[in-house]
Amino acid sequence: MIQTLIFLSAPITACVLLAGMLSYFGNHILTRGIIFIDISLAQIAALGTMLGLLLGYTEGSSSVEIISLLFTIVVITLFALTKREKQTIPQEAIIGIIYALGLGLAMLLAEKIPGGSNYITKTISGNILWVTWKQVLSSLLIFIPISVIHMIFQKQFIAISESKRKLPFSISHVRKFEMLFYMTFSIVVVRAVMIGGIFFVFVLLIAPTAIATLFHSAWRLRFIWSWSIGLAGTIVGIYLSYQFNISNGPAIVCLLGGLVYLMTFVKMAPHRQSVK
Repeated sequence: MIQTLIFLSAPITACVLLAGMLSYFGNHILTRGIIFIDISLAQIAALGTMLGLLLGYTEGSSSVEIISLLFTIVVITLFALTKREKQTIPQEAIIGIIYALGLGLAMLLAEKIPGGSNYITKTISGNILWVTWKQVLSSLLIFIPISVIHMIFQKQFIAISESKRKLPFSISHVRKFEMLFYMTFSIVVVRAVMIGGIFFVFVLLIAPTAIATLFHSAWRLRFIWSWSIGLAGTIVGIYLSYQFNISNGPAIVCLLGGLVYLMTFVKMAPHRQSVK
């Protein structure tokens, strides 16, 4: 039992960090209604990583991460600059095109990399069980300044996220804050994908926040509850995958995804009874 806890200590600590950061951004993404922005960014990050491998850099190296981050920042810059008070093309359509383009290019690059198809599978499913303490520490050092930035500009970010039609500031100010928001979001996504994989990042960003939103409307409460739910779900998923020798990424996805539907029915149950 002690050996198991020692082995799982690094993955669990990583889950504490990732659940917190992704739950925070998940509240913004869900409020904005651009649900698939993270999976699009994650796919672009994976594309950048594959390009780094094609150039001869080793997997998990700082060079590969920098290339991946540059790819993501370029794409998210274009996305932020498309922000308009009256959108001609919905941003959801732009997100879908980004994802399709990233996946298509990644599949083409996979044909040129030895074991490329296996790498695509690994990127999608991930394997957080093998995260190292070095990765955990470097992630903490990256997440601290990002957290400070978002504490300083918290009101501005929330105002933009809650704006539906009329922008809260001038378009130039909105774009500046959007650039800052999405650049920091990109950094978190790139790091999270390298640790947990695309599906892990997507479900941890959306599922806990969706559950918390069912019961709370205040930002602080939604963040606390989504962080707690995400952390609990990932720890249970990791433990089950370790005990039953199954993939941890899909286990966490199924666990948190199923929990969303379960809690939705729980939320609806009292309403059904009152209607009767």
